[in-house]
Amino acid sequence: MLELWRKISNRWLYLAGALYASGLMGFGFYLQYVKHQDPCPLCMVQRVVFIAILVLFALAALHGPKRMGERIYAALIGLLSLSGIAVAARHIWIQNLPKDQVPACGPGLDYMLETMPLSNVLKELMHGSGECAEKGWTFLSLGIPEWSLLCYIALGVWAVLIASRKGR
Repeated sequence: MLELWRKISNRWLYLAGALYASGLMGFGFYLQYVKHQDPCPLCMVQRVVFIAILVLFALAALHGPKRMGERIYAALIGLLSLSGIAVAARHIWIQNLPKDQVPACGPGLDYMLETMPLSNVLKELMHGSGECAEKGWTFLSLGIPEWSLLCYIALGVWAVLIASRKGR
């Protein structure tokens, strides 16, 4: 396995990261459109972060950066992963609040985007709402925000591993 890691091109490794992120997005759409689990505001923020990570991995695969470029891509993907970890952690925290401390449900995202400045919309999204406290799909007793957190960690570590490979 280590031999394969040494031989494979970084473009293929970036493509693997992009495919992983696109698979996560595909599963999110499956949950939404097939299983009818509408995403809460924090889920939507997490989706945007996954899409941004997907775009960076795809750009890196197409670009085929050299050493400095690899470090820049790793730093950007790492920062996005950290922001995703923060949002997922907030989501997990809201889901584990006692029922009487759960924030009230707020207006829909469409309404907020039409009536509020973007900075207020982002603040409201990060605050979370009552719908964020609902636990939907689970696998191995972990819900969507827990799995998202693990996936952000994996994507961030993957980008750093690619950038830290020895010269080929």
